[in-house]
Amino acid sequence: MKKSKILSYLLGPVGSGILGLVSLPIITWFYPVEDIGKISMLQVFASFIILFFCLGLDQSYIREYHESKVKSRLFKASFLPGFTLLLICTFGLYFSDEVLLSNLLYKENNKYLTILSLLCFILAFCSRFLSLILRMQERALAYSMSQLLPKISFLTFILCIVWLGLKTNFYSLILAHSLSIAVVFFVFAWNTRSEWLRSFSQVIDIEELKKLLYFGLPLVIGGLAAWGLNVMDKLSLRALSTFSELGVYSVTISIAAVATVFSSVFNIIWAPLVFKWVSEKSVCFNKIDMISEHLLAAIFFIVVLSGLLSWLLPLLLPKEYGAVEYLITTCLIGPLFYTLSETTAVGITIARKTYLAMFASVIAMTINGVGNYFLVPIYGSAGAAVSTALSFWFFYIIRTELSRRVWRNIPSGKSYLTITLILSITILNTLYLRGSREILLIWGGLLFFGLFFFKQSRKALLEQVVIKFA
Repeated sequence: MKKSKILSYLLGPVGSGILGLVSLPIITWFYPVEDIGKISMLQVFASFIILFFCLGLDQSYIREYHESKVKSRLFKASFLPGFTLLLICTFGLYFSDEVLLSNLLYKENNKYLTILSLLCFILAFCSRFLSLILRMQERALAYSMSQLLPKISFLTFILCIVWLGLKTNFYSLILAHSLSIAVVFFVFAWNTRSEWLRSFSQVIDIEELKKLLYFGLPLVIGGLAAWGLNVMDKLSLRALSTFSELGVYSVTISIAAVATVFSSVFNIIWAPLVFKWVSEKSVCFNKIDMISEHLLAAIFFIVVLSGLLSWLLPLLLPKEYGAVEYLITTCLIGPLFYTLSETTAVGITIARKTYLAMFASVIAMTINGVGNYFLVPIYGSAGAAVSTALSFWFFYIIRTELSRRVWRNIPSGKSYLTITLILSITILNTLYLRGSREILLIWGGLLFFGLFFFKQSRKALLEQVVIKFA
């Protein structure tokens, strides 16, 4: 893949992360924390709807795209089953109880909130498949816009609401969110019109559909487990705590999402590179281990610097978001540990034992559920953050050990020591040593410890800097 195309693909996650950091403080100054908690529930359930009703056929579409002779027919066979099922469930839910969904998500008995929510689900589902057309046609820039457009349009509508002097309550917030999803859908529909318009004249091949379902349906189970691992904290806060706690936690997660940018950039480059080495039979285990150690060092310093500098966040947010200072470091753990696990778990894919990845997700999700059940009623959002961080600690270890069994004996002592150390300190920071001088001294001590512990990574970085500026 050319560098220009890689950069175009990176524009999506990087730009999305930057927009998230810019827009979030703006929204928190105009909307109550409870309303942000409520809108986060809409986003959680929208991600579930896409995952469940796609039936794994979105992944089947990606898998079969280059081998399909009639791509418009493939699109129809992939899109139509889930879309039909979603429409049936949508109308069935609404006509059986007009306010059930709004009450479940927002504790509001309002049929218009139900209608808006259902429209969001349908449009988000359609946008998912339309964005895949752009992805498979390698229209990198247009595909990146699929990640940028929702945030750009949402922020634009919020600013319009404030500028026009409209009420900044939950109704205007969900309206802005719904309009942003609608804008994204219509832009995608226009950009991909030639493909989906051709699909109207196609007749679905039943044998092809069976093949797509056979490949896609098993992926739903693993996908649901991964979804549960990532949203169990928010669901637990919704059920066991208050919308205020959920709102503070959602804002923290949004800030911590910057780490997912780091993850996306790494994953775009890492997996294709390793698979290329495998296909060329030029795998160098020492090189893989070195990259893994450099990544471990980067994660260590990101967490430590976050702990040292987290006191700056309350300066950018309203006072009711003060707890973000103590939650941010713990919330960074999940996406960072997931990224680190990609360096070791690649062995599972190389060995073609992908069912083991599902196994790791299910165990980690179960641990997260149990942890949230016990910690959220006591510690609220802090308990949710700790439970999620702990579950990703298990997730990394499980994936690494499974990869060691089916691939090779991966060096793991240094990584286990490092992740256990930073996890322990973040838990202390979140639950027991909030705002104390002791925790700042601990973070400072860890910073100096890391400079010696990761001496090899530090030297490699300095060499690169010298070469670049020499």
